[in-house]
Amino acid sequence: MRKIGPAQALFALSLAALAVLSTRYGNFAPLIAATALPAKATYVFATLLVAACAGLFVSRTVAVSAITIAICALGWAAVTIPPIAHAPLSVGSWFGLSEAMSTLVGVWTLYALDRRRDHAASAGAMTGDGALRLGRILFGGACLVFGISHFAYAAYSLPYVPTWLPARLSLVYITGACHVAAGVGLILGVLPRLAAMLQAVMIVLFGLLVWLPSHFANPVPQWAGSPQNQWSETFLNFVLAAVAWMIADSLRSQRQSDRRA
Repeated sequence: MRKIGPAQALFALSLAALAVLSTRYGNFAPLIAATALPAKATYVFATLLVAACAGLFVSRTVAVSAITIAICALGWAAVTIPPIAHAPLSVGSWFGLSEAMSTLVGVWTLYALDRRRDHAASAGAMTGDGALRLGRILFGGACLVFGISHFAYAAYSLPYVPTWLPARLSLVYITGACHVAAGVGLILGVLPRLAAMLQAVMIVLFGLLVWLPSHFANPVPQWAGSPQNQWSETFLNFVLAAVAWMIADSLRSQRQSDRRA
């Protein structure tokens, strides 16, 4: 076993939970359309993903596990392309790709942090500052999609805001603006570590205030959908939070390396 940070552990466990959940239902819906993969392929895909997530906790298997997860994320991204081709100007069409690419950036960053910790490839093509910068840009683009959707689908987003909070519609717009600000910060490199940290906090709060309470509500809110949808969105929420957290960690690691230099 290797020493693993809390953000990396959250990423691995949440992603593994998504894979285990898929074996319960025989598909990866709502993340991937239920008809996109045959049931047998889903079980194979899920088994590989669980094994890869477990491998992230073992020093000797980090690299092969990271590559396996990256391939799975690219496959996920591939099946999200048709909706974009059909309606490229619709923000909703880009949501699936944003989630898939965020997962890819997450495992990419995790691998880079691991290699940098061991001083094995601090300036490698996949672990150097340029590679991590590209990852931040990709995640920043995803943040823009998440934020713009708050404005494009404000009426749809409103029911997600807990009823006990004041000015609920204003909160939809404020959180959307915060997602956009985080995305801009990551893309342009303006206070990127602060942007990543605040993005992680905001996503965690969304999970704690919205998705987790939905599991205990009676009746279940209409927006929560089926139990599969609830659990998928809950686990995905924490995957995305972990990605933002790891990006913040990578920037701290980079700053410490610069100081030593």
